Amino acid sequence: MMHFIDLDTGTDQLLARKRAGLGVLTLNRPNAKNALSSELTPALRGMIKQLGEDDGVGAVLITGAGDAFCAGGDVKGMATRDDPILTADQKILKLTEGQRQLTGALVKLRKPVVAALPGPAVGAGLSLALACDIRIGSMSSFVTTGYARVGLSGDYGISSLLTRAVGSGRARELLFTSERIDSKRCLELGIYNRLVPDNELLDYSINFADELARGPRKALALMKDNLEDALQLNFADSLDREAPRLIEAMASSDHKEAVRAFVEKRKPAFRVN
Repeated sequence: MMHFIDLDTGTDQLLARKRAGLGVLTLNRPNAKNALSSELTPALRGMIKQLGEDDGVGAVLITGAGDAFCAGGDVKGMATRDDPILTADQKILKLTEGQRQLTGALVKLRKPVVAALPGPAVGAGLSLALACDIRIGSMSSFVTTGYARVGLSGDYGISSLLTRAVGSGRARELLFTSERIDSKRCLELGIYNRLVPDNELLDYSINFADELARGPRKALALMKDNLEDALQLNFADSLDREAPRLIEAMASSDHKEAVRAFVEKRKPAFRVN
């Protein structure tokens, strides 16, 4: 198995590494439950963009160091965060742009993105997890929206992302109550795709993401386009969008390799670099 190489993120609050086809991002503020900070958040935005533009990366895994995925915003800092220098419109613009470059960029990433949750995902941390395509939770992990507890309405796409995952009625309940949802309930509700023992989480998630990274990249990118359309368009329009993408996939080297592998009764070897 090829070893990972480290990537420069500009801060030790975010670790990044890569090996053939797979990029791994680790939120690295374990003493703060990997809460987002003025140093971590821009680094995360930058690495999402970098991995998205890297043709050598076919899938991305996001996880947290220690016993948490991401505790969301720094609640302690909220007491002194009000910045009188910025107008309300300037604050809105700053937040809007920041959201688009983080969870917005993850949703648009034309590569599979997997979240591995070793512990809690709270508030914007839950938004981050929900912006990924697949979520794998450890048995001791849990999630909570958390916003109501601090008198906030939600950000980083939580309203849309949670509604997509669990439906409108359940999303309203989870946002209004900030109820803590344990790992088994997360699996039942569809917040998690897989649930594994704590000590197996990272290896399992890396192996899972590795398989996606070795998959047919053109087809996976087009699948993500189709799936996004399915959330926004009616059936007829979604149906019509699938056709040209299938024709595009049929012309790809990945499709040709898959057909050869089928005829030769072997596993396909898709491009990984």
